[in-house]
Amino acid sequence: MRAVGLITEYNPFHNGHLHHLRASREAAGAEVAVAVMSGHFLQRGEPALLDKWRRTEIALRCGVDLVLELPFVFACASAPDFARGAVACLDALGVEALCFGSEGGDLEGLQRCAAFLDERAADIETGSAALLRQGLSFPAARTRVVAQLADGAVDGELLATPNNILGIAYLRALRSLGSAITPLTIPRLGAGYHDLTVGAGNIASATGIRRRLADGEAVTGLLPAAAEESVRQTLAAGLSPDYDLLHRLLLARLFQGRDALRSLHQVEHGLEGRLFKAAMASRSWEDLVQGVKSRQFTRTRIQRLLIYLLNAVPADEAAGLLAGGPRYLRLLGSSERGRRYLATVRRRARLPLLANLSRARAQMLRHYGGETEAFRQARSMLDLDVRATCNYTLLLPGWQGERRDRDYFETARQTEG
Repeated sequence: MRAVGLITEYNPFHNGHLHHLRASREAAGAEVAVAVMSGHFLQRGEPALLDKWRRTEIALRCGVDLVLELPFVFACASAPDFARGAVACLDALGVEALCFGSEGGDLEGLQRCAAFLDERAADIETGSAALLRQGLSFPAARTRVVAQLADGAVDGELLATPNNILGIAYLRALRSLGSAITPLTIPRLGAGYHDLTVGAGNIASATGIRRRLADGEAVTGLLPAAAEESVRQTLAAGLSPDYDLLHRLLLARLFQGRDALRSLHQVEHGLEGRLFKAAMASRSWEDLVQGVKSRQFTRTRIQRLLIYLLNAVPADEAAGLLAGGPRYLRLLGSSERGRRYLATVRRRARLPLLANLSRARAQMLRHYGGETEAFRQARSMLDLDVRATCNYTLLLPGWQGERRDRDYFETARQTEG
């Protein structure tokens, strides 16, 4: 069975995602669609609108066959680390193709840009650092340096749009892994990534949909029926993150003092003082982010840093986990067709497939031949995933579950078809 991989967040699953899913199957000639999906915290440093099990159920009902969770340490990370973790999961499972959305659908142009970034990495880093000191933001600095160094050989503007940036990161990850996966891209339809308006085909961005929901506006017709109903029920039950709760939890962490911040992931020298000062003055999540943000530290980077703070992610541990790559494949759900596919690939998958965490330790011990360094990394990676789930439930005003470590008693979702 030929499989196409999708790298997703589904926050929430909307009409554009449905188009991408269907177009990816067609472009790859695939029978099976495998989604590697972020868990409870996302690449831009935000909690997901719906928990990962609800998002899995929606994805399966809308036609995805297999949903794997991207471990937290990769899901809430910069584009290169996010891409490397997700591509490594798909590569370890053995999918034949990866299809991603891009602004223009120009695969050759994106591949040229990816190759150039790899070949001139040192020069680009040096040039970008110089422009950062002059006051440019990192994205603007890198775009300008690439345009200057490439001298027309590649289009530096490809680095100026969100989907292209991620697409190039996926291509670089495929190159670095020496993966046999075939890359494919389809042009994004409808509204742009950050647009708040509705585009052609009744396609709005996830950002625009979340803004409408936050403002109490209707999103009828912008999501498949299965997604719209689940979103409505989740919001009505108070089971979507409350940013006031997030802000208060972060303040409690920040008030532990500057010394407690210095050992955390991405807290560079001097940044702990900026964080502490912003905490003392902030009255909301937005105040806190704005109080720390600067030309050197983009909004997205600050949001990710705050999520590392929430989940107490040590710098040395995160660095080791990111360098080692994913250590397991976490199954969140499957269709009947997805289960048939798993039966054919399970034995040749290069990472242990975890469907039930009560058996995870034994599985990983067998796979890694005992308590090796790789096994210890797998345990640390899984511990972070579980911690992220526990902290996510603290953000839900309507949470009434008996336990917060849901990862240990939630089973992989299954649908027919």
